[in-house]
Amino acid sequence: MTFSIWLSLFAVCLLGAMSPGPSLIMVTKHSLAGGKLNGLAAAWFHAFGIGVYATISMLGLAVIFHNLPWLFYLISYAGAAYLLYLGFNALRSKGGIAAKLSAGERVSVWQSAKEGLLISLLSPKIALFFTALFSPFVASVTTLDGKILMVATPLIVDGLWYTLITLMLSNQKLLDKLRQKAVLIDRLSGLILIALAGKIVLSA
Repeated sequence: MTFSIWLSLFAVCLLGAMSPGPSLIMVTKHSLAGGKLNGLAAAWFHAFGIGVYATISMLGLAVIFHNLPWLFYLISYAGAAYLLYLGFNALRSKGGIAAKLSAGERVSVWQSAKEGLLISLLSPKIALFFTALFSPFVASVTTLDGKILMVATPLIVDGLWYTLITLMLSNQKLLDKLRQKAVLIDRLSGLILIALAGKIVLSA
């Protein structure tokens, strides 16, 4: 892989990671609810899911979806159902993140990691990203080293981006302000997640 091709791949992966969506909401929620370690667990397990998609893309994700369209619909509807589940839970939250913390209830690191992984694996947005934008790079890479770099780049870019988000949220002054608005954050997050689920179902 030439440096110019890698730089293009890096830019595409960075823009994909930075685009707002359920992943950002999820990492923010776990950073606030559990702290830095929870946020990092959610971020890197999410990145691992990205690595899974990158690996599948190397095997021909676009071809797989073309030959098995039901697989894409399955991922889409499963992702929408999971977003609905998260959204309704957020809307039903009685005291928000602040109440959980004051009651001594902390989200476990494993729970944060699991949710991070599921959000990436069940996201049709990520599946479409790799099909439309990542797959064209596959044809230009033939060596094993190049293929490893193609899988590692989106994984590391995604993990580092959400690590940055987690570290920003660990700023105590910012954290205190966000926790004061915890109930509002829960409600808005719930509405956004439900709207995203509806969009997925309508466009699938």
